[in-house]
Amino acid sequence: MTTATTNQRRDRARRGLLLFFGVLLPSSAVLEWLLLRAGDSIRNHVGLVLALMWMPALASIAARLALKEGSADISFRFGGRIGLRMTLIAWFYPLAVGTLAYGFAWAAGLVEFRSPTVPGFPAVSAPLPAFSTLVAIRLTIGVPIAALAAAGEEIGWRGYMLTRLIEAGVPFPLLFSGVIWACWHMPLILGGVYASGLHPTASAGLFLITTPAIGLLLARVRLTSGSIWPAIVGHSAWNATIQGVFDFSSAPDATALWVGESGVLVAVASVAVAWVLVRGTWPRYRAPGVPIGAAA
Repeated sequence: MTTATTNQRRDRARRGLLLFFGVLLPSSAVLEWLLLRAGDSIRNHVGLVLALMWMPALASIAARLALKEGSADISFRFGGRIGLRMTLIAWFYPLAVGTLAYGFAWAAGLVEFRSPTVPGFPAVSAPLPAFSTLVAIRLTIGVPIAALAAAGEEIGWRGYMLTRLIEAGVPFPLLFSGVIWACWHMPLILGGVYASGLHPTASAGLFLITTPAIGLLLARVRLTSGSIWPAIVGHSAWNATIQGVFDFSSAPDATALWVGESGVLVAVASVAVAWVLVRGTWPRYRAPGVPIGAAA
């Protein structure tokens, strides 16, 4: 690839990022303001949350249309065996994080374990069978349901922003993409309506550790496979498992400090498991078999 071609690609990527953020930031600000104005948990405003989670996808579509980029590099091709392997890694990542973080918190008495009720299985009431059944349901039925919202974010974050950050020559693009993703949540956390414990500022700081770690893992599975599907599955599995199983199986005040998406133990476990899975050298593909650059 010639220097001129590289510069053209870099400049085009930078224009794409400007358009992407030019649409994303004001539209997200309006929706987050509406959620903050409501003043209660975002779980009570599913429509607004769904719209917010699809803003990254819509912003990427606007940038693609403006620059006439097409949509092939999102990429919706699965990626064969590598795609399957990356999907499985992403699928079970939150289960590993939850088992380490919440398991330690429950065993040490830092958080009270609460035997979950399993919708549709009233006869399953013993703690371990109920918990195991809920895990199985969330990882199978729950993931496709969660993907209806998570796909909106991933089409934007990992399907557009990540590859443009790499091509634009931004330093540490994989880590930086996770930091941007975390900062996008900050108004809701600081406002006390999402992933916020007794001290929203501390919650925000811990979230800035947890989310970039998750982002590195999602970037790795997306770039190694060249497919957006592993990232969508990983994001969906996180929401379905951490929120829908581990938080659901903990006492109501459990997210105050130790666990939850802004908990100390979840931050530590997220970094530890992500480090094991992303360390080393691996390829970067825009689409299956189509390199985006040198080895990461």
